[in-house]
Order: sequence, then C-alpha cells, then structure tokens
Amino acid sequence: MAFPFIKSQKSPLWKRIRSDDSTRLRLKYDTYYHIFDRQEGTRVFKDGKEFIMLSSNDYLGLSHHPKIKEAGIEAIKKWGSSTTGARLANGGRIFHQELEEKLADFLGKEACHVYSAGYLACASAITGFAERKDLILADKNLHSSLWSGIQLSGARCERFAHNNPSHAAEILGYKETDNNIFVLEGVYSMEGHIAKLPEFVKIAQEYKAFVILDDAHGFGVLGKNGRGTANHFGMTEQVDVLCASFSKSLAGAGGFVASTKEGIDYMRSHSKQTIFSAALSPASCACAQAALEIMQNEPEHQERLFKNLERYRGILANLELDTWESETPAIPIVLGEKEKVYYFWKALLEKGIYAIISIAPGVPPGKDLIRTAISASHTEEDLDRIEEAMTYAKSKI
Repeated sequence: MAFPFIKSQKSPLWKRIRSDDSTRLRLKYDTYYHIFDRQEGTRVFKDGKEFIMLSSNDYLGLSHHPKIKEAGIEAIKKWGSSTTGARLANGGRIFHQELEEKLADFLGKEACHVYSAGYLACASAITGFAERKDLILADKNLHSSLWSGIQLSGARCERFAHNNPSHAAEILGYKETDNNIFVLEGVYSMEGHIAKLPEFVKIAQEYKAFVILDDAHGFGVLGKNGRGTANHFGMTEQVDVLCASFSKSLAGAGGFVASTKEGIDYMRSHSKQTIFSAALSPASCACAQAALEIMQNEPEHQERLFKNLERYRGILANLELDTWESETPAIPIVLGEKEKVYYFWKALLEKGIYAIISIAPGVPPGKDLIRTAISASHTEEDLDRIEEAMTYAKSKI
C-alpha cells in the first residue's frame, strides 16, 4: 500500500552507482560483456560479423564434441534439468558419485566432490580446510575465487612474490604457525606460467605445510592425458588438495575438489559453500564425464593443442611481441599501456579476431595486456588469419 504523504527517499548508494568511473569507462569503450548470436566451431558471430575466437578456455576444443552433446541431452531426458537441492540434503544422485569416483581415479586421489561452479569449488578448497588460527601463504597473482576463499576462511594471509619459492620460504621463516597452508595455481592463466611446484613442495615438506593447488588451467593441458600440473611433475601425492573447473578443458560447467577420503569428508562438514550450494545439474555431470572419457581415449586433442601452440608462439615471436614468458596455451600479449592495449584490441576486432583486454588493477602496473588462448580446434586457416591480424595490430601501436 502506498502512502502519498511519505516522500520517497533514494538511498545514497545510488549516487555512488551513478558516479562510478569503472562502469562509465567500461560502457564508453565497450570492452566487456559482449553477446554473440551464433557460434560455429572457433567462429563466433556478432552483429552480422564473423570473428575467430582467440580467448576461449576451450583448450582441447571439446565444446562441440558430439559425444559430449549427446551425453548432456540424454541426461536431461533421464533426470530432468536439476536435482533442485543441496548435496547435504536432497540433491545427491548416483551420477554425482559416479563422476566423483572417475575423477578421483583419473587424478590419483582417493575422493572428490563436484560443484555447480568452478569458482565455488576453488573457494571451497580453502574454506573447507583453513581456520582463523592458520597461516596461508598465497601467490600474489592468485585467481579471485581463491582470494574469496581466503577471505571467507578468516585465516591470516601472507602474499609472496609471483611464483617465487624463495620469498615464500623467507616469509615462513619468521611467520610460521602450527598450521601453514600454501595456496598455488598450477597454471596462472593471465601470465601462462606453470607453478614451480617441486620447489614449493620442498618448502612445504620442510615446514609441514598443507598444499592446495588450483589446477583449472593445467587440468586437461599438462600431465599424462591431461591429468594436470601435479601429475606433470610427478607430485600428485605431495599435493594435499586439488581443485579445478569444468569450464576449461572439459568444456562444460562446474568444478571439483579432490583429496583423500578423509579430507573430502572433513570439507563436506566444514565448508559452508559445499554444504549450502545446489548440486551440479544432470547435464553438466554427464557432459563432464563424457569429456573426461574423451581426454583418456582420444589423446589427439592434446597433441593438436600443442601443435597449434607451437605455431602460435612462432607467430608472436616473429613479431617480437612480449608474451611474459608464457609456457602454456594461455598466452598474454603484454603492451604495458592502456592506450596501446585498446588500439591493439580494436585492430584485432577490425580483422575479425576476438581477444580480451586485461589492464591494471587486474594485472600489475605496467603489464596491461591482451589475453589470448590457443585451442586444439583452431585450424591452419584460423592461424593464418590470426598471423595477418597480429601483424596489422602491431602496426597500429
């Protein structure tokens, strides 16, 4: 019921919303939140124009694999669209258990828990184990999901220089507590760097530290049949907790945390994000399981990824573009200035190549960049067009 004698008072928060520079600049330059109306393989379409997608995380090119699409369709027919509940209560189904068992076996871990989002999985990998009295040692370039988990855990946190084991050891030398926890990424997606895992594990063993590894961008790319960064280094047993998303190499939606059975049971008791979140959908589970089987049985996707990566690296090297010493299919083109990044990005669009801008504070000052990612699904024709576009874009800065 309205009361005309009471004058409506707008919250002062609206003033902040309307005067926000970040939103104003984003809308002015139209750099994010683009909508594509059609996709055919690596080609996406917007406003009648075709682009080659050069920033997707679909590393193995499985997003349109017929076996995966069929698995999702059949799961919906059998189970419906959702289990409409949390796993703790009414949302658990046999297909969750089957996927978890297959993932754990593939990764060389005892147990696993799957989530409806990769962000949720990676945050839970921290909130499920860290407490206020603990000390977290965190790489300063961690993904936002991990910082959310650290903040929610309430644990003390010390940041060390990116991928710098010596700095981490130095901090532990004067900050050590009873429970020290390393939080690392297997592959840092903005930089393309692989974690110096053997060195971090050596320090962890010296200080009896717990190791949590987010392998969202290493899973499917590194290791035998894509088992990830820990497998790549032969250190699966030395990593206490593995987490990753399904939205990269598995070309789906969701995520997982893998550990010992004892560890997963503990996390299910202590992580609010695990306890209160809705279960992964039937279709997402089925698609992830089908993609996992393809990773194991069709190694040609991983092989083609690295063949394409070699060609793409050569293109960028010949143009003398700074790729921040990337070691993986996630390759930044560091230009160092916001204006240069914007004009380079616009030139790529002009030539029909879609990539992503990343500028400070999303990256360190002086590291403003174009984020690109190569896929197994890129064709030789795609790479020819990418080479032409990169040459043109460089001429515009």
